[in-house]
Amino acid sequence: MTGFIPRGPADHGRTPSDRARTPADHARTPSDHARTSADRARTSAGPAHTLADQARALAEGRVSAESLTERALAHIARTQPTVNAFRLVRAEAALAEARAADRRLAAGERLPLLGVPVAVKDDMDVAGEPTAFGCRGDFPPKSADSEAVRRLRAAGAVIVGKTNTPELGQWPHTEGAAFGETRNPWSPEHTPGGSSGGAAAAVAAGIVPAALGSDGAGSVRIPAGWTNLVGVKPQRGRISTWPEPESFRGITCFGPLARTVADAAFLLHVVSGRHPGDRHIPPAVDVRSAAARDPGRLRIALSFRPAFAAVRHRLDPAVRARVLRVAERLAALGHEVAEADPRYGPIGLTFVPRSTAGVREWAERVPQARLLDPRTRANARNGLLLGAGGVQRLARAAEDPLRRRVGEIFRRFDVVLTPTTAVPPLRIGALSGLGSWRTDEAMITACPYNWPWNVLGWPGVSVPAGFVAADGAELPVGAQLLGPADSEPLLISLAAQLEADQRWYERWPPGCER
Repeated sequence: MTGFIPRGPADHGRTPSDRARTPADHARTPSDHARTSADRARTSAGPAHTLADQARALAEGRVSAESLTERALAHIARTQPTVNAFRLVRAEAALAEARAADRRLAAGERLPLLGVPVAVKDDMDVAGEPTAFGCRGDFPPKSADSEAVRRLRAAGAVIVGKTNTPELGQWPHTEGAAFGETRNPWSPEHTPGGSSGGAAAAVAAGIVPAALGSDGAGSVRIPAGWTNLVGVKPQRGRISTWPEPESFRGITCFGPLARTVADAAFLLHVVSGRHPGDRHIPPAVDVRSAAARDPGRLRIALSFRPAFAAVRHRLDPAVRARVLRVAERLAALGHEVAEADPRYGPIGLTFVPRSTAGVREWAERVPQARLLDPRTRANARNGLLLGAGGVQRLARAAEDPLRRRVGEIFRRFDVVLTPTTAVPPLRIGALSGLGSWRTDEAMITACPYNWPWNVLGWPGVSVPAGFVAADGAELPVGAQLLGPADSEPLLISLAAQLEADQRWYERWPPGCER
C-alpha cells in the first residue's frame, strides 16, 4: 500500500513545512482525484437528512420547522420502547419552539440552525428541565440554559429532548436503574456505548441529524465508534461547560455526534465559544471550513499500544484489521503512515484523582444520594481521598510535563491514528452486577485508547472504521484521529477526506434507512 511503513525509524529530520504538500504534489496525488469524485457524488446525491440539509431546506422554505420537529417526536415515540435514547422528551416545548422558528423564517430571519431539531445529553442544563445525569431522584428544574445550550438556541435550534447517559457518565455503556437500557440501533442486544450513548443512538437511528454529548474519557468517541458516527472531542475549553468553570476537574468537554464530518464541524462551530467564567480559553480556530479543505500530505503515526492502566489489554483482531484498513486507505490517499507509539508515561496517575473528584462533586448535588449505584458511591469515596489539594495540585502540575512527553510524537508526525475501542460494542448487561474494581477493569480493557487525550486536553475525532462480525451481529467499530493542541481543523480536514473516500454515511441501521 502506497506510503504505508509497517514499522521503522521515524523521519526525525523533517519539519511540518517539509511535509507540506506543494501545488505540484497536490496535482499528482490520488487523494485529489478521490476527493473530487466523492465530492461530486455527494453534491448530486448527498447524504439525506443531514444537519446542513435540514438547515438549508428550512431557509429555502422547502420544509417547516414544525414538520421536522413533529417527525423527530414521532420517531422518538416509535423507538423509545426499543432504542430508549431519551431521558426526557420536550414534546410541547419543542413544538412551540418550532412554530416560533417558522414565524421567524417567514419574516425573513436567518440563523445557522433556525428550526432544526437537535438533542443534548442529560448532563447539560436546559431551562425549565431537570439535569439528572443518569441518576435516580427528584431533580429540580434548572432556571437557565448551560452556555452550550444557550448557543444552540441562539443559532435557532429546537431542543427536542435530553438523551440518556449512565450514572454521572462513568461507564462505556448507557444503562442504569434510572432509565433502563439504551440499545444500539445496529443491534438491540448491544450497547451504543457511553456515556453519550443516548445521543449517539438518537443520531444513528435518524431521530435527529446531530446531538451534543460530553467526553470525559472517550464518552463521545466511544459511542461514535460503536454506532457508525463521527464524534469530536474538541480542545479543552473550545465549548464552554458553564455553569461549570471546568467539568470533572478539566478532563470533560462537550462535543458533537453526527453522521457526517461536515455536520459535526457545523455543530462544533455553532456551539464553540467562551463564557466569562470559563477556566480554559483556547485560541479560536476555523472548524467549519476545514471540512471542505484538503488536509495536505500528512505523516500519520499508527499506534496500537495504549497507555499503561494496570490491566491486561487485548485488541480484538477484527478491530485491528479494520483500523489497519483505515491506515491503508489513508496511505492510498497520499499520506505517509508508519507505526509509532506516543510515550504516555505515568499519565493514569493524573487521570484518576481528577475523575473521581469530579464524581464526588456531582454526587454531592444528587437529591437522594442513597439511590446512587454502589459503584458511584465507591468512586465518590475515592474522590474524597484523592480530591485533596495536594493531590490535585500534583495532578495539575503533571500536565505540562506529560504534554511535552506525549507531544514529542508530533515532532515527527502530524496525526496519531488508533482504534477508538479495543473491542466491538459490548452486549447489554456486560457490566451489570460487577463490583467497582471489576467494572473499571472491564471498561479500561474495552476502551483503553481515549482517556489520555482528556488529561492532555487535546482534540480527537472518532470516524467509522467499518463493521465486524461479533456475537451473531454485524457491529460498527471506529478509528480515532488524535492531534496536538488546537488541531481540530487538521483532524476535521483529514476525517472529511477519508469520509469522501469511504462514504460511511450512506449506510443506516436496519429499519432506519432514509
